[in-house]
Amino acid sequence: MTQHKELLQHVGWREWVCLPGFGIDAIKAKIDTGALTSSLHAFQVERFRRQQTDYVRFQIHPLQKGVENAVQVEAPLIEIRSIRSSNGHVSERPVISTPLQIGSECWTIELTLANRDQMGFRMLLGREALRGRCLVDPAGSYLTRCQPKPVRKRKRKAP
Repeated sequence: MTQHKELLQHVGWREWVCLPGFGIDAIKAKIDTGALTSSLHAFQVERFRRQQTDYVRFQIHPLQKGVENAVQVEAPLIEIRSIRSSNGHVSERPVISTPLQIGSECWTIELTLANRDQMGFRMLLGREALRGRCLVDPAGSYLTRCQPKPVRKRKRKAP
């Protein structure tokens, strides 16, 4: 079921998005219609069980090139999925589910967890997350009306 294009959220090839379930109000995401699955930069990933349910605990650095302000997250583990990267390498990745907010719209998506330190973006949004909700303008950037901005530390002036 495809919605009429006027009803879809217009997004550029990159957007500021929020992950409200993780308390992250700004993370830059690459919109990638060539990827089926969405991916989030995660490190210190650890599986554990709580009350007969599998969980995953991990940390996120929401700001690209920033290693401070790590956010620790716990989420139920949906599954471990084989994912083929753009260079053809197959790896097993944990899959979780979380709300995603782009502009004023919010819906639940699946994310695989991967170390994206060497990648240009901390998050990649694939086709499954966008299907039926977004229309991608590959020439545009940051097209959503409600654009969260990261809080940056102010540089102290020399005395």
